[in-house]
Amino acid sequence: MMKNKVQLITYADRITGQDINALTTLLKGSLKGVFGGVHLLPFYNPIDGSDAGFDPIDHSEVDSRIGTWGDIQALGENHDLMADLIVNHVSAQSYQFQDVLAKGKQSEFWDLFLTKEDVFPNGMSEQEQQAIYRPRPGSCFTPMQCGDGQTYDFWTTFTDNQIDINVKVEAGIAYLNNVLTKFSENNVNIIRLDAAGYAIKQAGTNCFMLDETFGYLDNLSKQANELGMETIAEIHSHYQTQVEVAKRVNMVYDFALPPLILHSLFNNDVEALLKWLAISPRNCLTVLDTHDGIGIIDAGPMGDKPGLLNAQQIDTLVETMHANSNNQSRQATGAAASNVDLYQVNCTYYNALGANDLDYLISRAIQFFAPGVPQVYYGGLFACENDMDLLARTNVGRDINRPYLDENVIDSSLNKPVVKALIELIKIRNEHPAFGGVFNSYGGEGVCSLSWQLGDQTILLTVDFETRAALITTLVGEKQTTINLETLLNQS
Repeated sequence: MMKNKVQLITYADRITGQDINALTTLLKGSLKGVFGGVHLLPFYNPIDGSDAGFDPIDHSEVDSRIGTWGDIQALGENHDLMADLIVNHVSAQSYQFQDVLAKGKQSEFWDLFLTKEDVFPNGMSEQEQQAIYRPRPGSCFTPMQCGDGQTYDFWTTFTDNQIDINVKVEAGIAYLNNVLTKFSENNVNIIRLDAAGYAIKQAGTNCFMLDETFGYLDNLSKQANELGMETIAEIHSHYQTQVEVAKRVNMVYDFALPPLILHSLFNNDVEALLKWLAISPRNCLTVLDTHDGIGIIDAGPMGDKPGLLNAQQIDTLVETMHANSNNQSRQATGAAASNVDLYQVNCTYYNALGANDLDYLISRAIQFFAPGVPQVYYGGLFACENDMDLLARTNVGRDINRPYLDENVIDSSLNKPVVKALIELIKIRNEHPAFGGVFNSYGGEGVCSLSWQLGDQTILLTVDFETRAALITTLVGEKQTTINLETLLNQS
């Protein structure tokens, strides 16, 4: 069972500039006792593909440049360990797909990959193609000529280097089963189902989060549970979808929370935030920042479904983030960068808040008090700012928030007041027993209060967005203590 403690999200190489063993050493050293778990971002061969590991050539092999399965085991001995099961696709550079390119339908791996013909054997109309939901503009099919002289339209939901798996056939099932087994044998106890909402395709639908997808996630989750692992579904979609998915897997992500916190801070308005906290899944992981951008669609309208924020509020939110980052995020988002995404803004959360230390600390406090197990991204832990040099070198929008750090950067960052204060907040979240109790939220007119109670112990966060007064109050019986976040920041 996952510990109810803050987790770190990180790449093994980008946080230390080294390998998995260096990360384990960091967690035993400078960050000892800070994190109960680690989401280790793709460590597969290769870690430096076109999508930073999310396009694995071999999903069952650790990239030898950063370690071995033995190193993964060692990391998982003292921490909950989460790894990504990349459900939807595999690299076009994989030996399986290269064999398909060489032999076409004569390849023993032909069935592993999904083609247009598999879903539309009688052809596809323009209307059917337009109905397919894709997180990036353009077609989800890539025509490729194979060695048998034929050109086939392969399904590529994300990029032409990420070939979709046919998860319904024996080859696709066996492929994912092999990875699941590897995880279970090497101390991975939590699996993030990456891009799972796109795994099932069906003619005449939008091919995203179908009824059959829910059943697929249910079965995949049960299979992982039988191997001793929990599952987390990674899905960016309308907030009501997230609520439904939460019923089918062990946990989901609360992707609506990050934009709602920003909206509250930008507008001194708590209405949408409180509405969400009243109905949000309790079996969730909370984040502010991740290796991806800051999700937007999770709080907004989708089709004829109203959002927690309306279209105008979403537009204002995005423009305020761009302004706060001195338009750096604009250079990394949408058509400005090579990885065009329709649902996110590429920016550090710290810069989305204009690098305001108090606002950042308030954001983290709200995250830690919201229902769920909090995760903190390595860039967010050290309050990193947008890496414009890396963005310029790669022209990959997400790299603005995927910095390469080293021991010197970590040491200097650990001395920053905002980082010291954040670590104190993490310790409060990890150690106070009331976080295992009952949650309540209330407020209005620019003020919100989030509380947890277990027996005679209560911990309460109250934020006045107008004045930026933020207080954490703890109660044990009649004994009361108060922590002022601004004071905590100034003392750190």
